[in-house]
Amino acid sequence: MEIKPIAHIRTDFPEKFGVPRQSGLAGSLKGMIVFEKEYRNPEALRGLEGFSHLWLIWEFSANRATGGQWRATVRPPRLGGNAHMGVFATRSPFRPNPLGLSCVKLESIELESPHGPVIHVTGADLMDNTPIYDIKPYIKYADSHPDALCGYVEGLQEERLRVILPAGLSEKIGDESKISSLVEILQLDPRPSYHNDSDREYGLSFSGYNIRFRVNGNTLEVIGIS
Repeated sequence: MEIKPIAHIRTDFPEKFGVPRQSGLAGSLKGMIVFEKEYRNPEALRGLEGFSHLWLIWEFSANRATGGQWRATVRPPRLGGNAHMGVFATRSPFRPNPLGLSCVKLESIELESPHGPVIHVTGADLMDNTPIYDIKPYIKYADSHPDALCGYVEGLQEERLRVILPAGLSEKIGDESKISSLVEILQLDPRPSYHNDSDREYGLSFSGYNIRFRVNGNTLEVIGIS
């Protein structure tokens, strides 16, 4: 079977660093799904407005630069980057078929735009221009299993950092919704899980800005925005 993108998503992340580890962790993040020309048919979206959430099937396109080699075992970042797990027991991008699955919130459908019909979503964990291969409605009676077991991630929680964003720096962005999204991303601690150097400075590209920060304990301080 050959598949090709039906759309691409536009987000504020030009690179992988800083992208949330899973969808829904940063619910304020905005994205816009823009269809390829041959799929810009409003009829294909009929009835979709009645759903609150969508499944996106997409490609780990940033891995093309590495040759796209799959690995039988990987080291999940949530386990400190040291323990090995089978690739099919993870959501690692290094898969035989590098496809990702994300659940996003459907905010609105714009049937007439310069790009044809577009879908506005929030909570996506995707880089800008990520190829989308399919869109399916989320159906809670079938897709939600409250009693599901979660293996080695059972009990693991995203510990959120305290973020210090000086007013003088946030003013450089100005847009309150962008500022809120940035803080939400930084609370998730974008660093690799095995990094713990309070003197190290990190840079994150977000919405056209370069965000510089340091982390000391459970506190992240933004030290520059350009």
